[in-house]
Amino acid sequence: MSDNKRWFYAGTYAGADEEGIFLCALDMDNGSMEIVRGTDGIANASFLALDAAKDRLYAVSETEEGQVYAYAVDGETGELQLLDRKPTHGSAPCYIALTRDGSHVLAANYSSGHVNAYRIEGDGKLAETSLVRHSGSSVNKERQEGAHPHSVFQDPTGTYALVCDLGLDEIVFYRLDGGKLQEHNRVKIAPGAGPRHFEFHPSGKWAYGINELDDTVNVYAFDAEAGNLELLQTLSALPEGAATGSSSADIHISPCGLFLYASNRSDDSIGLYRVDPFTGLLKAVEWISTGGRTPRNFAVVKGGYVLAANQNSDSVVSFRIDKESGRLTPTGHTLSLPKPVCVVPVYK
Repeated sequence: MSDNKRWFYAGTYAGADEEGIFLCALDMDNGSMEIVRGTDGIANASFLALDAAKDRLYAVSETEEGQVYAYAVDGETGELQLLDRKPTHGSAPCYIALTRDGSHVLAANYSSGHVNAYRIEGDGKLAETSLVRHSGSSVNKERQEGAHPHSVFQDPTGTYALVCDLGLDEIVFYRLDGGKLQEHNRVKIAPGAGPRHFEFHPSGKWAYGINELDDTVNVYAFDAEAGNLELLQTLSALPEGAATGSSSADIHISPCGLFLYASNRSDDSIGLYRVDPFTGLLKAVEWISTGGRTPRNFAVVKGGYVLAANQNSDSVVSFRIDKESGRLTPTGHTLSLPKPVCVVPVYK
């Protein structure tokens, strides 16, 4: 691959007999994209995680009988070789992440309320170490009739595993002790908000969550010592006048820490917010169309691009980031992929 191109993997809602994980290349000069190769054998590869060495990729199979997959990555070709797969003992796993030290894989099962931890063995295979199940409900009788963990990830210190539970309106803190998930704290979110995805500021001082059901973005102060969040601000994830759709989806911060982006699937847009470097608070700047329908996931690519995965228009669209203002400009380039729902850049 030439120096001006960067790989990324895309997960899709494809069947097990179709190619469902794609290795793609982004041209860093103009934002054009191309498919390098595809991998079949996994159904609904809706979320992916790449290890720090870039030689292992992990994926969830978002199916009724959920599974996690482990792949070896060929450093020269990007080809994936299946190493292992394990059941989640839950339904519809929709998120997977690695711990900061790369020792464990964490997975969240949306439909059944389960959260998993797996130890990564020396050969890249997985050994299940913990399984917990959330229970309860919240005020939205249609969407919050039960627990629905939507994401799981570690804090910047690697001390806690956090779970955004859309069904409970809670962010649940766990300690991962000897591979076991031990509950530490529960942070209550506004009733009916539906916490979905979450990201820490590069400084580690603040954190940002996007709430699916009430289409809002929350700003938190993070207390690393106590393992707690303090709500500082709540803003709309939609432009003024847009109809709410209970469809806010993904959230990411630029590497410089000055800009935050949030996607909404009812408005088919990504919102840009400026981050105050002294307080962490946000100021909404603008919203831009993702150039397709249902942007479930997007990625901020180091070097100045955003890649938006438009699930229901079968496309990944690239945008150039203005380094001074954070504004997004469409490059004019679109990549056709079947129901793309996750984009993971590869950094060598």
